[in-house]
Amino acid sequence: MSCELMKFVIAFAPLFSKPVFNRVKVLLTGAILSPASRTVTNALRVMGLSQEKHFQNYHRVLNRAEWSCLAGSKILLNLLIKACGTGGELVIGFDDTVERRRGKRIRAKGIYRDAVRSSKSFFVKTSGLRWLSFMLLTEVAFARKVWALPFMTVLCPSERYDKERGIRHRKLTDRARQAILLIKRWLPELDLVFVGDSSYAAIDLLNAVRDKVTVVSRVEIGRGIISKGTGATQRTTGTRTEKRQTITFFAGGH
Repeated sequence: MSCELMKFVIAFAPLFSKPVFNRVKVLLTGAILSPASRTVTNALRVMGLSQEKHFQNYHRVLNRAEWSCLAGSKILLNLLIKACGTGGELVIGFDDTVERRRGKRIRAKGIYRDAVRSSKSFFVKTSGLRWLSFMLLTEVAFARKVWALPFMTVLCPSERYDKERGIRHRKLTDRARQAILLIKRWLPELDLVFVGDSSYAAIDLLNAVRDKVTVVSRVEIGRGIISKGTGATQRTTGTRTEKRQTITFFAGGH
């Protein structure tokens, strides 16, 4: 592993035992160099370990070794902040995505709307795992654009999965609330601005985080916004047009 890359990778060393960390370095380097999908098998092939007799030890880094994904996300976020020099305010984008997966062993999967293949007049369903991703939004100098740099993903099991196991189902907005408050605990000294789409313009979510962070979302003009604290209802009425108009909705005290 090159010295430039090792300076960043060494920050994750406390998460693993020494034997596991040696395999992590191999898998990480292989994932960066792999021209195909970033699987363990492809990573080993790129590193010249396609004939490795104990290849199962590398698979166990992901399915058996004990290490904290949340701790890894915190380390990665701090590295991104240090590298990007974002100052006293961070802008974090969050959105959900569906990983198309099939198989009997993948039990947390569900049936969701396929955002890529669907349109306003055509609805397409897909089977897979739903992930909620959080990304640091920062301008990259050489690209002259704002890039979304992911640092944490949260699995959102389907309602059927939780019901079969007698677990209280947590909605997507519940998962978002937990993650937002967790990130704020990681960075109490910084002002955080979270940007999401209209799926997260939910009163329960915004009320839970409004005193700690700022949330920016979109709301359709014709949608009613109900405040549970005062019982007031704010509505904007108007004629419907073919193109739906939206307004930007802010919640927070910063």
